[in-house]
Formats: sequence, structure tokens, C-alpha cells
Amino acid sequence: MAGSSLLMLIDDIASVLDDVSLMTKVATKKTAGVLGDDLALNAQQVTGVKPSRELPVVWAVARGSFVNKAILVPAALLISFFAPWLVTPLLMLGGGFLCYEGFEKLVHKFLHREEDKAHKQALHNAMKDAGTDLKVLEKDKIKGAIRTDFILSAEIIAITLGTVNSEPIGMQALVLTVVALMITAGVYGLVAGIVKLDDGGLYLSQRESAFQQRLGQAILWFAPYMMKTLSIVGTAAMFLVGGGILTHGIGPVHHLIVDATDHLGGIAGMLAPTLADGLFGILAGGLLVLVIMPLAGLFRRGDTA
Repeated sequence: MAGSSLLMLIDDIASVLDDVSLMTKVATKKTAGVLGDDLALNAQQVTGVKPSRELPVVWAVARGSFVNKAILVPAALLISFFAPWLVTPLLMLGGGFLCYEGFEKLVHKFLHREEDKAHKQALHNAMKDAGTDLKVLEKDKIKGAIRTDFILSAEIIAITLGTVNSEPIGMQALVLTVVALMITAGVYGLVAGIVKLDDGGLYLSQRESAFQQRLGQAILWFAPYMMKTLSIVGTAAMFLVGGGILTHGIGPVHHLIVDATDHLGGIAGMLAPTLADGLFGILAGGLLVLVIMPLAGLFRRGDTA
């Protein structure tokens, strides 16, 4: 009897873990847009830090990210338990923010190129200035990265909660915890690898082996292009994921997309709804930028008045 009960318990645990694994995969796919942006942003945040301090800075930001998740996961569970009606509005808010952030990045890229160049040059000059307190600069970068992580983590948790909100609260807690831990460890592990990629390429390029030298030179050539690709893919995924959240939450738009693409077959049938979600995400992001940016400008002028 005891042996039978133990086997039943093991079977139940295995079943729960299988469910958690399945829902974690679904939630992770839905947060792909945030993850791509998270990787690119955090890797960029470390730019300008002394090479010997890159990994300590990444670890400091990762610790801050774990603290962010420790705040956000219980908050999400409390909302799900006491005010489940808030889940859908929060999910829509997260989707809208993804679209806004994606479009705002495009606006900034095309309209503020000179400002970005000036900022990078100022940072470069500060790093070369012997009077610059590098510890203060490093702390500022860490604080900025942790603030950025909090926003992106909130989006990830909101999207994950929307995926599992129909499940029992215990299952929600398991999935949210697994996603939070897995994403934090995965993102900052990859960030650490990305920021040290050029160091690895430099090390290999200075070896005696001709093959290692060529490999090191290839890595040094590839590293900046990988950063640009991450940023582009992350931005595109923000529109696809954010637009998908919005279209599924707005019934008439969702039905319109289904009716317009339902007759398509093959690859076109698979891609058309996703592309429609992305197009809607771009339109929504543009509209939000047109509304929010002027308001933000008014608030900034009011603070300086």
C-alpha cells in the first residue's frame, strides 16, 4: 500500500512537472519579443565599462533582476488570486507597451542619430578622463540596467500570467517561478557571454595557431553585427508579440484577421496571421507614440519651469 501510494505520488509529481514544462514553453514563446530586447539592452548597458569589470557588472545587474522577479511574481499571484479581472487589462497594457517601446526605438533611431553619437562620444571621453570616478559611472549603469530590467520583467510576468491565468493558483506559482528563474539565468548568462565575446576573439587572434587567429578575427568581426541583429530581431518581435496580444484582446480585430487569412493555406496561412499581428502592433505603437511623446514632453517642460 505504501509502495503504491509512493508510486502514485511520483506519478502526480511527474504529471505536474510535465504540465509546468509545457506551459513554461508556451509562456517563453510569447515573451520572445521581450527577451530579444532584454538581451540587446543589457549587453548595451555594459558598454563603456572596463573589461575587467564587465562580468561583475553583469552579475550585479543579474542580482537586481532576481530581486525584481521576487517582487513581481508574488504581486502577479496576488492579482490573480484577489483580482483576476485585472489580468486581461494588464496583459493588454503589456502588449501596448511592447508596441510603444518598439516604435519609440524606431523614432529615436531615425530622428536622434546625432544625439546618440554625441552621447557615445561623451561616454568615451569620460572613460579616458583620469578625473572621472569610474565607480560612480559603473553604479549609474547598474542602476539604469536594473530599472530597465524591472520594466521588461513586468512585461514578461504579465504575459506569462495571461498564459496560465485559467490554471489553479499553485500551478500559476510554479510556472511563474520557473519562467522567472529560467529567463533571468538564461538572459544574463547570454549577456555575460556576449560582452566577453570580443575578449575571446582578441585572445584567439593573438595565439600562434593560424586557425585560432582566423577564428579570433572572425569573432571580432562578427560580434558587433550580432549586437545589431539582436536589436533588430528584438524590435521586430516586440511588434509581433505585442500586436498579437492586442489583436487577441480586441475581438473585432481578431475576427477580422481570422476571416481575412483563414482561406490561405500552406506557409502563407501560417505566416499571414502573425504578419497581421505585427502590422497591427506597428500601427498601435505609432498611435501610442503620437499620444504619449507629446504628453511626456509637456510633463518635462512643466518640471523644468
